[in-house]
Amino acid sequence: MKGQVLGLDGTKKEEIDLPAVFESSVNKPLIMKAFIAEQSRGFQLKYTDPMAGKRKVVYLTKQRRVYRTVYGGGRTRTPKKITYRLGRQFVYIGAFAPNTVGGREAHPPTPNKVIVKDINSKERAAALKSAIAASSKKELVSSFHRIGDLQLPVIVEDQINDISKTKELLSVLNKIGLSDEINRVKQRKIRAGKGKMRGRKHRKKVGPLIVTSDDKSLAKSARNLNVQVINVKNLSVRALSHAGMPGRLVIWTKGAIEGLKI
Repeated sequence: MKGQVLGLDGTKKEEIDLPAVFESSVNKPLIMKAFIAEQSRGFQLKYTDPMAGKRKVVYLTKQRRVYRTVYGGGRTRTPKKITYRLGRQFVYIGAFAPNTVGGREAHPPTPNKVIVKDINSKERAAALKSAIAASSKKELVSSFHRIGDLQLPVIVEDQINDISKTKELLSVLNKIGLSDEINRVKQRKIRAGKGKMRGRKHRKKVGPLIVTSDDKSLAKSARNLNVQVINVKNLSVRALSHAGMPGRLVIWTKGAIEGLKI
């Protein structure tokens, strides 16, 4: 496959040979499986404190004529703690057991639950190749993004790595032919439900992904445009897909294409 390299002014600079990974077949179920495996590594375990409801002295005995005995009082075998006493007459209240106020849970969630989904290394590599190949399929990318007559994959010269200002990057994206896409990702909606109170009030659309070999200054300039920048060494199925669905718009730099070794 051949790919054309665009300059910062949107004109064609040269034509290069694309790696063989762009000719891989697109396997949607495999991409979804790899996405879930990557996403599961960020899940947070939910379990209770192992000592929750157990920090109470509930030692009692059923023996006769023994200090702190419950013998002869007609009391249940539920563990109890002493609230106060008069001599050797004690007043108890249930504690520790699941059927008491402030007691432990009967079957609480445990920290040894396995929530990470595993995937074979060969499957993960195949899913990554499939996600990269999907970024060059116009029928898949156009279902999520507004690309018009843009030729895929989009490759830009390495001078884009030197951009450090947002307005400069915005000008380059408009000249390439992504003005409609930039206007699309500017839209955001207020989230329904309690998520508004938990630091995620607005829902944003998934914008383009810029894959580069040097993302130091470019990442800062793309921050306010809802454009993600990632190093070619850190490529993942999660970044190349829409929540496991292939077809994200990817903008490659020439250095990233040359450094694409999968």
